[in-house]
Amino acid sequence: MRALAIAATGMNAQQTNVEVIANNIANINTTGYKRARAEFTDLLYQIERAQGVPARGGEGVVPEGAQLGLGTRLSAIRNIHLQGTLNQTGNRLDLALNGQGWFQVQGPNAEVMYTRDGAFNTNGEGQLVTLDGFEVEPAINVPQNTTEVIINESGQVFARVDGAADLEEIGQLTLASFANDAGLAAQGGNLFKETVASGAPIVGVPGDPGYGVVQQGYLEDSNVDPVKEISELISAQRAYEMNSKVISAADEMASIVSKGLR
Repeated sequence: MRALAIAATGMNAQQTNVEVIANNIANINTTGYKRARAEFTDLLYQIERAQGVPARGGEGVVPEGAQLGLGTRLSAIRNIHLQGTLNQTGNRLDLALNGQGWFQVQGPNAEVMYTRDGAFNTNGEGQLVTLDGFEVEPAINVPQNTTEVIINESGQVFARVDGAADLEEIGQLTLASFANDAGLAAQGGNLFKETVASGAPIVGVPGDPGYGVVQQGYLEDSNVDPVKEISELISAQRAYEMNSKVISAADEMASIVSKGLR
């Protein structure tokens, strides 16, 4: 029976949906994480009777026809790039973006990667790096004997060296924006990679039109809403159960037919 195969596609879809929700919940405390949502589309339709063809006797046409859907499939897992809550940390090297844009870091093999996770630090050479040691682009070098680092909303980086009265500008942070943020490829470690779908990065200065501003001493929390995820989980579980009941009902109907033929 076709109902068995159709319901099986529904169970597979809801299983994937639960896995996406589970990943959202697992990353509820991940800095800069953007929740994902599973998107589904229906499968091809089997034509039992075509619409628009001449009716029996040649008078008029069939107005609706009969098309039987064959189930559903996963079409995309979309990241929802909405702003997360800014959480004050007190660490002067923690940076959050309030608005659009991505920090640029030099990832493995010197490849430029993109992140919303601004939990930065300095390495042994004074370079501004991520928690995994990847250098921030453009490079920022904090001089030795720096007593204070100040980063304004426009991304200008200043250092107070040896307690001097005047601040010394040591660099300028820039941000990257994309025509399609959802097209970026997640690489793990809060890093994303440019793809053909995302388009080429457009680099600008924080605070410029189309770019967010930098907030020093803050980190952007995950935008996962626990209440919404639990609601989505319950809905996915019920949908899975309903598809399971369809399979049970179709199996019982098939057994009735087989018994009647004996």
